[in-house]
Amino acid sequence: MRSVNAPSPHAVPGRAARLAVPAGLLAAVTAAFAYVAAVDPNEPGHYPVCPLLGLTGLYCPGCGGLRSAHAVAHGDLAAALQANAPAVLGYAAFAVLWTVWVIRAARGRPVRLDPPPAVLWTAGGLLLAFTVLRNTPFGGWLHP
Repeated sequence: MRSVNAPSPHAVPGRAARLAVPAGLLAAVTAAFAYVAAVDPNEPGHYPVCPLLGLTGLYCPGCGGLRSAHAVAHGDLAAALQANAPAVLGYAAFAVLWTVWVIRAARGRPVRLDPPPAVLWTAGGLLLAFTVLRNTPFGGWLHP
């Protein structure tokens, strides 16, 4: 015989439980941005050098990402875009997707992120084009 107060195995978790993971992720991202805001990546010695840049002299798609995050944390969007424009787009995409996640979780609705392959291939192709362009002589304006 089951107790009247025992939770059903199929019970829907409360709003606080549904929001715990998005809140934890936001706390982690906020802490990371706070650290990068406090420890300037523009000054040498604070962060390791990108392995690809160190070994080959080529900029990877993530090179300049910490400088971009530092600039975003200080409200300098122009410097953030110059350091790594795709990273800034990634920060904005994260903010939008996180907001959708929180709204759906608060309403008790599942979140499913299932982009079509064409979107993933297009994003990958654009990132590859960015990487190649920033490593050519006429792509110097894309260097971090």
